[in-house]
Amino acid sequence: MTHILAISGSLRKASFNSGLVRAAEGLALDGVQVTGMTLHGIPLYDADVEAAEGIPAAVTALKNAIREADGVLLVTPEYNNGIPGVFKNAVDWTSRPASEIGDIFGGKPVAIIGASLGGFGTILSQNHWLPVIRTLGMRPWFDGRLMVSRASGLFDEAGNLTDDETRKRLRDFVAGFAAYAAL
Repeated sequence: MTHILAISGSLRKASFNSGLVRAAEGLALDGVQVTGMTLHGIPLYDADVEAAEGIPAAVTALKNAIREADGVLLVTPEYNNGIPGVFKNAVDWTSRPASEIGDIFGGKPVAIIGASLGGFGTILSQNHWLPVIRTLGMRPWFDGRLMVSRASGLFDEAGNLTDDETRKRLRDFVAGFAAYAAL
């Protein structure tokens, strides 16, 4: 069984990106399990907090989930043409202490998808992730790309994916990434 961890980079309850995560979890792919996580409970990174209190429990849970997954799917919104601060903050926390970066991220297969209201479907945010995943030593999958544009017409009011064509594209993407992660 190939285990993919799908992390939503949005905190919004009816987030399109969290909707992509839920849709990915519901795919019936042979030999593939997708588990979603959110960033709720992860505080802003503060080295003083780290020194005084250690790594927060929510960060430890995310680090453990990344470590145990066969591959990580970053499901990213795009804010002001880049990575949402809350998502980058969570990854910054998971890279602490720096001595654990290789254990958590080193060689870990990673793919990036995202949904947005605009016509470019998170292309800039996805590109901004590339130096981060390179720095962490992850192994990106470039054979597929999924950018969901004009998402408001593809999701219901609760943020659930309702568009069959997008669901098919997501299924194909996850299947391809899972095959890569299983290598």
